[in-house]
Amino acid sequence: MTHPFRATILWLCRMAEWVAIVALIAATALIMAQIVAREVFVTGLSWADELARYAGLTVIFMAVPALLARNEHVKVDMFHDMMPPRPRRFFNITNDVLMVVFAAMFLIAGWQFMQRAARFSTPALGMPNLIFYMPAAIGMLLLLLVAIDRAVAALTSAPKDEADAP
Repeated sequence: MTHPFRATILWLCRMAEWVAIVALIAATALIMAQIVAREVFVTGLSWADELARYAGLTVIFMAVPALLARNEHVKVDMFHDMMPPRPRRFFNITNDVLMVVFAAMFLIAGWQFMQRAARFSTPALGMPNLIFYMPAAIGMLLLLLVAIDRAVAALTSAPKDEADAP
């Protein structure tokens, strides 16, 4: 049975993934519009460039928590898979705890950065920086929740070799 906290996190990750998919489609359309405008109409679309950057930022920060929640993130697991159960468990716990630390530090640094940057707007659209960087904050907050859930699960699960013992 899935714990309600985990079920909520997984639902939020699915929603973030859909936002990332829509943002990817938007970024592709905006980049194509820029190419057509530049090559066919010999004009630039600075607003489209800015929105494409915003969409790209959204894709990255919305997709990362969803990938980590499903354990589909980019990883090199050759040595991990060769480890015996006890060192592998220690490695997994350490990795998940470090992910919690990373996400928390990112959010703290982002908060400090926004104390200065929030006063400014983007050049083409005049979008407040608080809105421009909001996908990063939301994505990292969701990543923090996923990492906490993974760390708690890793800490509270019985080691494989001990769970099989009578």
